[in-house]
Amino acid sequence: MSDTPAGHGPIGEIPFEEIPPLLLRMIPESAGPIAEMFHRPAEAAVLTEDAAVMLYELLAGCFTTPVLMPQLRSESPDTELLTRCWDFVERIVDHSTEHVGGAVYFEVLDQLLLDSGLVEAAWPYMKERTRARTLLMLDEADVGLPGINRR
Repeated sequence: MSDTPAGHGPIGEIPFEEIPPLLLRMIPESAGPIAEMFHRPAEAAVLTEDAAVMLYELLAGCFTTPVLMPQLRSESPDTELLTRCWDFVERIVDHSTEHVGGAVYFEVLDQLLLDSGLVEAAWPYMKERTRARTLLMLDEADVGLPGINRR
């Protein structure tokens, strides 16, 4: 990964400053936490430079903790919401900048190791690139999960 300037990454890659608005569009359930974090309406907050610069905090405080994790821990998760969550992650998981890649790794994927069963709950909703990145993370953490990685 490199710190390629926004708009100069691989073709089809979303510029990093467009990730906060993408989060709000794909996961409108994040609007309340976004508004609370930035002390302004979510629609305005995601357009600020702060939202892109604070991507780690945005993902942790407005996506992973309040939206994704409760669904993964739920006895009856909202499958449509989980599908949208992992579609969002798939759009940014292989971003060319370390800022975005690191934010996704530490604030989304790495959080799946907090409790047993989270990777397994997420796996059916993950797409190809997110699964590949998750497998690398599991290998690096020396975590073997039956049916997910070969250990």
